[in-house]
Amino acid sequence: LNLKAMGVNNLLEFDFMDPPPAQTMVAAMEKLYALGALDDEGLLTRIGRKMAEFPLEPVLAKTLLTSIQLGCAEEVVTIVSMLSVDNPFYRPREKQAQADQKRARFLQPEGDHITLLAVYDAWKNSKYSNPWCYENFIQARSIRRAQDIRKQLLGICDRYRLRVTSCGRNYDLVRKSITAGFFMHAAKKDPTEGYKTLVEGQPVYIHPSSALFNKNPDWLIYHELVLTTKEYMRNVMLLDPKWLLEFAPNYFKMADPTQLSKRKRAEKIEPLYDRFNDKDAWRLSKRRG
Repeated sequence: LNLKAMGVNNLLEFDFMDPPPAQTMVAAMEKLYALGALDDEGLLTRIGRKMAEFPLEPVLAKTLLTSIQLGCAEEVVTIVSMLSVDNPFYRPREKQAQADQKRARFLQPEGDHITLLAVYDAWKNSKYSNPWCYENFIQARSIRRAQDIRKQLLGICDRYRLRVTSCGRNYDLVRKSITAGFFMHAAKKDPTEGYKTLVEGQPVYIHPSSALFNKNPDWLIYHELVLTTKEYMRNVMLLDPKWLLEFAPNYFKMADPTQLSKRKRAEKIEPLYDRFNDKDAWRLSKRRG
């Protein structure tokens, strides 16, 4: 994105000192196209130019710009800042139960992104106090770093005259903004166990530290994947699948209700050939009595 913003249009022929694989470059450009940062010819769009002004990953920059349009930038700037630093919760070995109890007070039903917002707001209400962090098992260094990032992002918004407004408790707008940036990180509940990512069909699981652990909603958006014993989704949020069509029409389309999906086709049960009876005789609707 930064190279495009500098006016380098043909990235594949650019004279890098240590060129990345062509496949990686193409995948990155496809991702930028899906986010709306590049047009059909691979040139920067107006939104792509704005995204390049923020010192953030493109997905976070797109989230922030969408929140300005939806009127919830005050909350999203905080969430983006908290996602840009290390996990603010800490869990000392000798006080694990106490730390979990304190953490449970911050957990929000909408997911981890709103939980991070609740933590920052509670710290703000304590007048940015260090003893409050110590009491609530919050890493003071992480949350102060998030505060610095937040000030920097607000400064950029101010410089480009982007309106930063609050949506109050209307967290659906916040979740829509995050969906606009992270639609490629959508996952659907798998009937057997865990979840499958929509893009690659990769089996993934909710991280045990998540606010949605054991809640098992049907649809989720995750911030990142962490591989330990399993592939875990860290920082997950409830998702309404209709938002994927609304915010990523280039990437997702409505399935044809008359057609079977690949997965459903694989699950379809075909009975063995029976030459003595009609092909539909096995159906319950054809049986008498």
